[in-house]
Amino acid sequence: MTLKVINSPFTDSQIKLLNELLPGLTLQQKNWLSGYLAAVPTQNEAVVEGITVETATEPNKTLTATVLYGSQTGNAKSLAVQFANELTQNNVEVEVTSLADFPTKKLKKVENLLIITSTQGEGDAPDNAKSFLDFLHSPRVPNLESLNYSVLALGDTSYDLFCQTGIDFDERLAQLGAKPITPRVNCDLDFQDDAEKWFTETQQALLKQSAVGATIAKQSTTASPTSIYSRKNPFYAEVLEKINLNMTGSNKATYHVELSLEGSGIQFSAGDSLGIFPTNNKELVDAILKELNIDENQKVQLNGQQVTIGHALTHELEITVLTKPLFEKLGETEVPDSEWRDGRDLLDAIKEYEFSIDAQQLADSLRKLPPRLYSIASSYDANPEEVHLTIGLVTYEIEGRSYEGVTSGLIANEIEIGDKLPIFIQENDHFRLPADEEKIIMIGAGTGVAPFRSFIEQREETGATGESWLFFGEQHFVTDFLYQLEWQRYLKAGVLSKMSVAFSRDQEEKIYVQHRILEQGQEFYNWIQQGATIFICGDEKHMAKDVEAAILQVIAQYGNKSEDESHDYLQNLIQEKRYLRDVY
Repeated sequence: MTLKVINSPFTDSQIKLLNELLPGLTLQQKNWLSGYLAAVPTQNEAVVEGITVETATEPNKTLTATVLYGSQTGNAKSLAVQFANELTQNNVEVEVTSLADFPTKKLKKVENLLIITSTQGEGDAPDNAKSFLDFLHSPRVPNLESLNYSVLALGDTSYDLFCQTGIDFDERLAQLGAKPITPRVNCDLDFQDDAEKWFTETQQALLKQSAVGATIAKQSTTASPTSIYSRKNPFYAEVLEKINLNMTGSNKATYHVELSLEGSGIQFSAGDSLGIFPTNNKELVDAILKELNIDENQKVQLNGQQVTIGHALTHELEITVLTKPLFEKLGETEVPDSEWRDGRDLLDAIKEYEFSIDAQQLADSLRKLPPRLYSIASSYDANPEEVHLTIGLVTYEIEGRSYEGVTSGLIANEIEIGDKLPIFIQENDHFRLPADEEKIIMIGAGTGVAPFRSFIEQREETGATGESWLFFGEQHFVTDFLYQLEWQRYLKAGVLSKMSVAFSRDQEEKIYVQHRILEQGQEFYNWIQQGATIFICGDEKHMAKDVEAAILQVIAQYGNKSEDESHDYLQNLIQEKRYLRDVY
C-alpha cells in the first residue's frame, strides 16, 4: 500500500520519505513503531524507552532553570555547578549563582528554581544564604504562585536541627504559593548518591512538565576535576613531615603535617580544604564488639559486598558520633537530647541503653564514615608538589572517660612519616583572597590560623602589595605560638604588615582575639573603610560569634551607627564578599 497526500495529513516530502521507509520494515518493527507513536504525548518532547522525540507545539519556547546555592564549605556550590552543567547539556537555559548574588527583584520572573543549601551547625543558614532567606520573610517578597521549585538540603544528622536551612526555604516558598517540582531531599554527610537521585528526578519532572523540545543527555553527575582524584576516588598521599608545633609544657598537641602530591595532578587554591578519610580507633572497635558479644570476623553485607564486622567498624562506618536516626534504627523510642549525645560515642550508647543486636543489625544501623575536612595551610604556587595541614589533637573527658578525635587521634598516635593517607581537595570559592593590592584582615585562633598561613605564602609568591593584618589567639605565648618564627619572618619582610596576638592564659583575666579587635577598634574600622576584606576561621559556636559581636561593636562605635545600621553595614560587607568565614 502506498501513502498519498490526498488521503493523509503529510506533505509531499514527508510522503516520499514514508513510502521509502515503510516497505522495508519488518512486522516486528512496524508493531514497535505503532506502539511508540501511540505512546507519544502531545508535548514538545517526550522520552520513550530512552529515545527522544520533538513535536511542533510551542517550538520557540525555551526551558529555563535558576540554580541557587547556599554554601559554607563548597559542597553545595560544587553540586549546583555540576547539576547546572547537566541541565545545559540537556538544552535547558540555566543561571547558576549563590543565593547572596542573585538579585531578589528577579525572583518574580523565575519559572523553575532549584535551591541547594547546607546548614551550619545547629540550624544556622550559610553566610551566603542569609540575605535571601531574610528577603523571603520580608514584606517586599512577591507572591510566587507562578514559581516551580525544588530544594536539596545538605546537613549532618548529629545535629537535632538537621537540614534546617533547606527546610526553611522549602516551607517558606510553599507558603508564598510556589509549587514543588519534586519533594525536598535531606542529605547527610555522605550526600552524593541522594543528591544525584534528587537531581535526576527533578530534571525528569522539569522536562516532562515542560512543553519544550529538549534532548535528555546521558546522566553524568561527575564533576570535571583538575585530576583523576576526587572525593569518590581519593589520592593516597605520602606523609613527608609531622611536627608538633606546641612546645614542652603545653597541654595541647598541634601537628604540622606535610603530604606529597607528586604525580597526582592535584591542584588547589588558597582557602580550599583537604578531606581525609580516617579509620576508627581499633581499641574502640574492639570494645564495642566485646560489649555486644560479636566476633570481629563475623561477615556482614555492606554496600553490596561481604566484609567482616571488624573491617566495617574500622574503615567504613561512623562510631564516634551519635545521631537521632541511629537511636531510631536501634529501636530506641526516646532519643537522648543533643546535650547528652554531644561528644559521646557508640560504646556509650550501647552501655547506657543496653542494646542487644547482631552484627548485621549493627552494620545496617550506622551511617558511612565521613571524611574530615581541614583548612589547607600552604600555597600551591609556593609548594606545587605538597599540601600542608595544621591539625590539633582533640581530647576531652566525660564522666571520667577519655576521648580523642577520629582523625586527629589517628594523626597524633598512628600516622608516621612514610605512611599514606587517602585525601581529596574540597574547593571553597567562598573563602578567597582579593586582588593583590587590596588589604586583608585575618582572624583565627588555634588551628584557625591554617588558611592564613596559606594566604601569606600565596601573597609572598605573587609579590602582593596590599597590607595584611593577622589576629591570632592561643593559650600561652611560650608554648602555643603556632608558626611563630614564620610570622616573624613575614613581618620583617613586609609580607605581613601587622600582627595582633592574644594569649588567653598568660594573665589572670582571659584575653581573646575579640578583645584585641576592640582595643584597636579605630584602626580596625579604618581598614574596613579603606576596603579591607575580613577573614574569620575557627570555632563557630564561640570564637566566630564573639568576633562578629566585637566587629559590630567597632562598627557602631567608630562608625557612629545604631545597632540596626551596624548590622546593615556588616550585611553589605557580606554582599560585597568582604566578610568571609571558614567556620566549623
